[in-house]
Order: sequence, then C-alpha cells, then structure tokens
Amino acid sequence: MTSEFKPQPSPLSWPEIFVYWVLSLGSHLYSFYQLHKFSKEHEAGLQRELQLENGFFKGFKRDSSDFEWSFWTEWAKKSLLWTLVVHGILSRLTTIFYPKLKVFALTVYDFLAATNVLGYKGVAVLLLHLSVAFSVAQLRKPALAWITNLLLLSTIHIQSLQDIQRGWYSTEEEYYLLLFSVAVCGLRFISFSLEHCWSPLEGGPAAQLCWLFSYTFYHPFFYNGPIITFKAYAEQMRRSAEENNSEKYVLSFVLARSGRIILWWCLAEYMIHVMYMHSIHSNETYLQILPPWALGGLALALVQFFYVKYLVLFGFPSMLATLDGLVPPKLPRCVSIMHSFTGMWRHFDEGLYRWLIRYIYVPLGGSRHGLLYKVLSTGLAFGFVCFWHGGLDYLRYWALMNCAGVLVENGIKYLFASPCLRSIVEQNLSLATQRRCTALLCALSTAMLILSNLVFLGGIHVGRIFWKRVFIQGWSTIAPPMIAFLYCFAQVGLEQASLPP
Repeated sequence: MTSEFKPQPSPLSWPEIFVYWVLSLGSHLYSFYQLHKFSKEHEAGLQRELQLENGFFKGFKRDSSDFEWSFWTEWAKKSLLWTLVVHGILSRLTTIFYPKLKVFALTVYDFLAATNVLGYKGVAVLLLHLSVAFSVAQLRKPALAWITNLLLLSTIHIQSLQDIQRGWYSTEEEYYLLLFSVAVCGLRFISFSLEHCWSPLEGGPAAQLCWLFSYTFYHPFFYNGPIITFKAYAEQMRRSAEENNSEKYVLSFVLARSGRIILWWCLAEYMIHVMYMHSIHSNETYLQILPPWALGGLALALVQFFYVKYLVLFGFPSMLATLDGLVPPKLPRCVSIMHSFTGMWRHFDEGLYRWLIRYIYVPLGGSRHGLLYKVLSTGLAFGFVCFWHGGLDYLRYWALMNCAGVLVENGIKYLFASPCLRSIVEQNLSLATQRRCTALLCALSTAMLILSNLVFLGGIHVGRIFWKRVFIQGWSTIAPPMIAFLYCFAQVGLEQASLPP
C-alpha cells in the first residue's frame, strides 16, 4: 500500500516532454469542450428532468446535483463559514493576549459552535461515544478498543436509531450533518484509543479527557476533516501555545491562502455552469448517447471536479489549523497527474492515508512480515475504508478495485525489482525506453483508476456503462486513443514526480 514511483532524473528530451504536455492539455480542453457542447444541446431535457438551477450569470444554468458540493455550500452560507471565521479570530486574540488559555478558549468555543449547529441531542450522541471510547481506552487493550469503536461507528447504520435522530431535526440536511460528524469523530476516537493503548498519555485521566474533548470538537476539522492523529494534534497544540507568529506573516498567509481558495471555488462553480456532468452521469440514456470525446470529457470532468471540490473543502479548514499551530495534511494533488492507485491514495487525502497506515497497515504487519501479511493488511485497510464510507454495494466494488490495483502495482514493482529481471531490463533497455514502458503500465493503471473513481462517484451502473462502451464495444476505436492520451498524462505525472520537492 505504500510503494510508488520514486523521483529520478528524467531520461527523456525536453521536446518529447513538451509534446506530452501539449497532448495532455489539448485532450483535456477538447474533451471538456465536447462535454460542454453536449450539455448545451441537451440543456432543455436536463432542465425538465433534473431541474437545473438558474446560474449566477444571465443565460447560464447551474448543475446543482452534486450532493456534497450543494450540501457544504448551503451549510457554509448558513453558519459554518461564519463560525469558522470566529474560531480564527478567537485563535489570534488568545495567541496574542492569553496564549496559555488558547487551547481552553478554543475548546469551549468549538463545543458551543457544535452544539449550536447539531443541537443538544446531537452533541449528546457524540459525548456518549466519547465517554465509551475513553473508558475502554483506559483498559489499554487495542483489540477491545477496536471492537468498541467499530460498534460505535456501526450505530449510524441502525435504521431505528436513524429514524429517532431524524426526528430531532426539521430538515434532512441537519441529520446528515450529525451523521458526517459521528463518522469523522469515530476516526478520532480510534486514534485516541490506540495511542493511549500503545503509550499512556501524560497527566491523569482528567487531563487526558480534556485533550480528547479538545481533539474531538476541534471546529475546523470537526464535520468533514481532513484527518489528523491525536498524537500530532496534542503535541502541536501544546507547542503552539508557547509560540507566537508575527502578525505580518499571519496576514500575508491568510490573504494568499484565501485568494487561492476563492479561485478554487470559482473554478468549481465555473465547471458546473458550463458542463452538466453530474446531471448527465445520473441519466443512463445520456451516458449511452454521449459521443466518444464527450464521454472521455465526462470522466475527466467528474474526477477533476471532485479534486477541486476538496481543495475548497479542505483548504479553508487547513488554513485555520495552520494559524492554530497545527501541521495539517497536504491538500489533494491534481488527479490529472496521478498515475497509480498507490499515488492516488498517498496524495489525494493524505490525512486518511496516514491514519490507515498508522492504525491498520503497520500494526497488522504491513510489508515487514512477508507477502501474506502485506495482502492482509492492505485488504483490511480497504475493508475499513468501505465500512467507514457506508458499506453500500458500489462502495464494496470500489474498495475491491482499489485494493486489487494497489496489490497489482506492488506486485509489478517487486517483480521488476528482483535482481534477475532488473539485470535483464538494464542490459537490454535504455533509461528512456524503461521510462516509456513505465508510462505505458501507468496508463493502463490509470484507466482502471478512473473506472474505480467513476464507480465511487456515480455508482455501479456508471462504471458498467463506461466499461462496456470503452473496453467492450470500443476496444478497437475508443480504448486505443484513450490509452494513448493516458500515456501522455502518465508521462507528465512521472515528469512532475522526478522534479525536486
């Protein structure tokens, strides 16, 4: 689960790399244009069937059918954006005037902010989970901690509890916010429990409980992440209470990062104004009649929008966390230069990746105890990801495809790393030819990676239609040029990976 292409000097000439860049950018723009053209041609039908909204600009419609974007955008306007801003202001004031009270002040405010949004009953659910997780952690038995926290997480799937919790709120969106909060807090409870089991935390139970309380309700990461481990959170918050960044640095950082977030938000909104990819992919009729280039544009637009969306959703909380003295996970890397399953998992949601490595992959043996343990550790990590996301049928297919992709990539890596085969390759192939062969393998891997992401974003039926149209019906017409362009994408990705950080 942890291996990927290692940076090395590029053996290819700059004209060849330039051609790959031109073909990559050109194919992106042309396929997006074809999808835009198809969207406008069928705008009236989409309007009747799926109710496109009036856009921000006259003459434009807006595709609001991406649930996650619409959900968080509405909540940001209602309350979350403003409560996050107040968190940032309080953080700066306490850092300047009362640094030793910073953690306490933020904890109290963050708890009150959560209570204001989720209500007393919603917060009571989280406090009950927190109490159970904390009590079991005191026994310092990792297996028992895992079982307890998995049972707590599974409660969000119990229908009778769902019905009761829905009754607490006037809208479905309020219930979903509680659901997301319980799921993300579940990862925090597991992190705290295992850290305490492995190495008892400093201070008595009261101090430990206070730190767990602060970690659980930390407002920037509370509802949606990104994920940071309890150990990192506690160490960094203690250190931040003793440090004080200059206001000049803080102002320049906030302005620069806010500008980038606004640009990402504008790009996301632009995409759903000119390409109705979410409405199209939810209609099988349109998927069947999409021209080949528009079909490719749809696949690229869906994964690119998902990337830009999380730049926004993780960008603002990460900015506030940085101001608080934390070191948040890096923001997602552009999916167009992702050329492997392992690279996608390592660099898209770095916080979740680190969490899986620390609490599942390494404790189960990882790559330290042979092939069997590696396969088992990888399989259980993806099994947990599937369970945490909800465990629905399409998620099982998605997790299985990603697990298989990671294992196959690692298998190929170790195969070519064997002394015998490595010697044959080095004697018969130049570095440039080796790089081109690597890019071809990456192109095939990327094709399956995109297919798995389409299953995750659109469901099994979307993945099935793409598989049928591209690899069954279009094996001689659509698949070859698609692999050729993915080969260019892979070369660009490998070139970026070869550059110094």
